[in-house]
Amino acid sequence: MAEFDVIVIGGGPGGYVCAIHCAQLGLKTACVEGRDALGGTCLNVGCIPSKALLNATHQLHEVHENFEKMGLMGAKPKVDWERMLRYKDDVIAGNTKGIEFLFKKNKVTWLKGWGSIPEAGKVKVGDEVHSAKNIVIATGSEASVLPGITVDEEVIVTSTGALALPKIPKSMVVIGAGVIGLEMGSVYARLGTEVTVVEYLDAITPGMDAEVARSFQKILSKQGLKFVLGAAVQVVERTKKGAKVAWKLKKDDSAGEIEADVVLVATGRKPYTAGLGLEALGVEMGPRGTVKTDSHFATTVAGLYAIGDAIAGPMLAHKAEDEGMALAEILAGKHGHVNYDVIPGVVYTTPEVASVGKTEEQLKEEGRAYKVGKFSFMGNARAKAVFQSDGFVKILADKDSDRILGCHIIGPGAGDLIHEICVAMEFGASAQDIALTCHAHPTYSEAVREAALACGLGAIHA
Repeated sequence: MAEFDVIVIGGGPGGYVCAIHCAQLGLKTACVEGRDALGGTCLNVGCIPSKALLNATHQLHEVHENFEKMGLMGAKPKVDWERMLRYKDDVIAGNTKGIEFLFKKNKVTWLKGWGSIPEAGKVKVGDEVHSAKNIVIATGSEASVLPGITVDEEVIVTSTGALALPKIPKSMVVIGAGVIGLEMGSVYARLGTEVTVVEYLDAITPGMDAEVARSFQKILSKQGLKFVLGAAVQVVERTKKGAKVAWKLKKDDSAGEIEADVVLVATGRKPYTAGLGLEALGVEMGPRGTVKTDSHFATTVAGLYAIGDAIAGPMLAHKAEDEGMALAEILAGKHGHVNYDVIPGVVYTTPEVASVGKTEEQLKEEGRAYKVGKFSFMGNARAKAVFQSDGFVKILADKDSDRILGCHIIGPGAGDLIHEICVAMEFGASAQDIALTCHAHPTYSEAVREAALACGLGAIHA
């Protein structure tokens, strides 16, 4: 029986980051992972492969829509789907092998297999039992499927199946207009698939700033995605030609249905803690299957901690990583902390959508006095030069102090631009601080500065 200071169960973004940082801090550390590759859902069947396909299909869009505008003439390429999937797999392999290297570099032991916790301070992997002063649950999440829907990962698929379809479907229904559904719907729409998105709520991307969500839907509609909103799905069943989806509209109870080659069920995710033995240990659970923890990530069982998708909060890889870093600091006797008010969210479509902090709707609900600074990418020279002028930057600042409360961006490079605001918010900056900072020209980031100027006397180029 091997003895460790820390055993982390789960090799996803939260788990492997926690394990590496524990080792960096001098703790003897092991990480349990049952997949053949490290990286969890994110690297193997989530964030990374979807970004590879988003990149490939964006390049395809550019060739077909914009190359001739720039004087780039020639035969337009055809899609070799098998080769595109191999490219995606190569991207996955490069990243997962990188984590293996980091484990060896930092002397983290990979315990290969699925873990359980037979008693406090013990982790069982296969037939072996290991002891640890501290155990970290970082087991992530799995797709959450509506009751009555049978997923076969062939015709009725989750994001896992959607990343490895044997051929490009002629039609697809996406159930759920959240990040996963819209990203994968965008991939297939660019490949020529007729995509229909069915969403229970009356707006896409729940929780997003409403103005941004409305603009986002208009842009995606121009790109060919069709939307059925306010629709409660009643039936999803496989047919001879594919699958049928039937729904009822909430506003008038009218019925509708559609047949498609493939149905993607993208109705969110739920914590994955099956098989750990938490009930027998007496671990207190939270709502929706989460593990209940305190402000230091401790569960109700001494020496047992949890992070990432397994606990409350947004199911985001970078949130899990931050928690893994913070917990490692705590286990090493230091002071780990996560600022949950400054966790950005990104949708990697084209254009990208990114946000951090409060939405207008949240500020109104709180009764907080605020001001809005907006700037359209139509006024940004760099964006216009690359046919990316859709969208805008929107900064929300306190009406009296000018302190930045939130930012919402839809446009080119939004997922990178948002971090200027994240850093500013960490330091308690005002909109004026951004406005007085020199930004290189021509860059997309100038739109952020212009939005900050709009919180004051006004933008220059609007």
